[in-house]
Amino acid sequence: MFELDQRVLFAFLLTLAAGLCTGLGSLLGLLSRRFSPRVLTLSLSFSAGVMIYVSFVEIFPKARQALSLGLGPATGYAATVLAFFAGMLLIALIDHSLPSHNLALTENDPSGARSRTLLRTGLFSALAIGIHNFPEGLATFVGALSSPRLGIGIAIAIAIHNIPEGLAISAPVYFATGSRSKAFWVSFASGLAEPIGAVVGYGFLRSFLNDTVMGVVFASVAGLMVYICLDELLPAAQRTGAHHHLMIAGVTAGMVVMSISLVLLA
Repeated sequence: MFELDQRVLFAFLLTLAAGLCTGLGSLLGLLSRRFSPRVLTLSLSFSAGVMIYVSFVEIFPKARQALSLGLGPATGYAATVLAFFAGMLLIALIDHSLPSHNLALTENDPSGARSRTLLRTGLFSALAIGIHNFPEGLATFVGALSSPRLGIGIAIAIAIHNIPEGLAISAPVYFATGSRSKAFWVSFASGLAEPIGAVVGYGFLRSFLNDTVMGVVFASVAGLMVYICLDELLPAAQRTGAHHHLMIAGVTAGMVVMSISLVLLA
C-alpha cells in the first residue's frame, strides 16, 4: 500500500510540475522587455518536435505493448491504431467546440492597449488551453503510474509545450489590462487543469485500470499530442513570420533533446 501511495504521489507531483510550466511561460513573457518572433518560432517548433518524437517513439509502442498483452498481438495492434486516431478525433471535436485562440503573437501586436477584444482573446485562450490541458494531465499521471520513465518523458514533452501556451495566454491579458499579476494568474490557473485532470481522471479509472485501459489511454494521448502539434504548434510557429528553416531546426532540436532525455532515463 505504501508503495502504491508513493507512486501516486510521484505521478501527481510530475503532473503538477508539467502544468505549472504554463505559469513559467507567462513569467518569461512578462519579464522580457521585447517580444521576439524568432524565439517564439523556436519554442513552438521545439515543443512540436518533442511531442511528435515522444508520441511515436515512446507512447505509441507502449500502448501497442499494453494492448497486445490484453487483446493479443494482432488485435492489440489494430486497437492501438484505432485508439490513436480516436484521440486525434476527440481533441479535434473539443477544439472545434471551443472559442478560437491564436497561439502565436507577432511584433505588430499592440503594446499597452486597453482593448476588451484582447482581454477576451486572453480569457478564451486560457479556457481553451485549460480544457486541452485536462487530458494531458491524465496522460502524464497514468503514464507515471505505469512507468516512471514513460511518465517523465510525457511530462517533459508537455512541460515544454506549456511554456509558449503560457505566453499566449498572458500576453493579451497584460496588453488589455496593464496588470502583470492578472496576466500571470490567469495563465497559472489554466495550467492547474493538468493536475485537476489527473485527479479526476484517476478517480474514474482506478477501479478498472488494466493493460487494455492503459493501452487505450496511451494510444489516445499519442494521437492527441500529434494533433496539437499539427493543428496548433506548427501553424502558430509559421504565423510568427520567421523563416521556415528556423521552424524545421526547432522541430529537429526538440526531437534530439527528447531522444537524449529518454536514453538517459533508460
